[in-house]
Amino acid sequence: MKAMVYYGKGDIRFEERAKPTILEPTDAIIRMVKTTICGTDLGIWHGKNPEIEQVAREKTGQWNGRTLGHEGIGIVEEVGSAVTRWKKGDKVIIACTAHCGKCENCQKQLYAHCQSEGGSWIMGYMIDGTHAEYVRTPWADNSLYPLPEDLDTDTAVLLSDILPTGHEIGVQYGRVKPGQTIAIIGAGPVGMSVLLTSQLYSPATIIMIDLDDNRLAMAKEMGATHTVNSGKTNAVEEVMKITGGRGVDCAMEAVGYPATFDICQKIIKEGGRLANVGVHGQPVNFEIEKLWIKNMTLTTGLVNCNTTEMLLKSCCSGKLKPGKLATHHFKFSEMEEAYKVFEKAADHKAIKVMLEY
Repeated sequence: MKAMVYYGKGDIRFEERAKPTILEPTDAIIRMVKTTICGTDLGIWHGKNPEIEQVAREKTGQWNGRTLGHEGIGIVEEVGSAVTRWKKGDKVIIACTAHCGKCENCQKQLYAHCQSEGGSWIMGYMIDGTHAEYVRTPWADNSLYPLPEDLDTDTAVLLSDILPTGHEIGVQYGRVKPGQTIAIIGAGPVGMSVLLTSQLYSPATIIMIDLDDNRLAMAKEMGATHTVNSGKTNAVEEVMKITGGRGVDCAMEAVGYPATFDICQKIIKEGGRLANVGVHGQPVNFEIEKLWIKNMTLTTGLVNCNTTEMLLKSCCSGKLKPGKLATHHFKFSEMEEAYKVFEKAADHKAIKVMLEY
């Protein structure tokens, strides 16, 4: 089968790989139908996660590359002997995190930190992922969701990762409530997902901050009440003008850079919340000397996918409409081109690129 494989910093290859097989009785093999590329995939490509090779060598003594990807939809091809929820031919949404449902962390619904082998976020990271014609999904009974016949397939793919990530780590951890004033820093795929899912809780004011006017225009179309281009103006000052000098109840960081984190910590009001959603690759300066007195709360996290079913129902009912985020479409055979486009997303006015098999 064809797959997009990471070999090291700057080295990814679209090549032939062996079809995955059942390794554990709780596994399923999925024939992929549609997938997408995540910023995390780009980060791995650009060398952000050297531990992938290190761990592989420690475990197996060799390094044969890693198939990227952790999002997508497909059709069940085969199931292990312990899988009871799925059968061959079922259409499914693949969750980006897998979980056993039995360990200490799973009992707390911290599925992102499942302690069992094959649990947590490992697909496209510690095991081969979805940027292939077939993928092995561990803990299949808990880590796949039914794909309704009438659900738009682009929307279904977005339910693998960015919608639950934005909702759980941004909106829920940020405790967004009716009437609040909130700010989202970063109008990329995850930031847009925060924007969409936050509206399920009716905040009065939603401020979107980004460097890209095209993305800010889309954010306005999708429900932002205010937009701020932080490359053209002082974002902190603009937020303070919008809020009458008070700041925001919740600032959600969806980029993963020191500069965007800094904006967040400067715009939260007393008792506010800073919900960090972005994936950081370097330290940030947390101004504890100014914030200790503010009774503020800082949250971080990796998506648990424990609200995926709720979001799925909201999409099916039409209450949640994320389809516009899928801006570019490719055939699976055009995987290399899709990576190039997503790498230069701002130049191509891309939010999410979809690949159909």
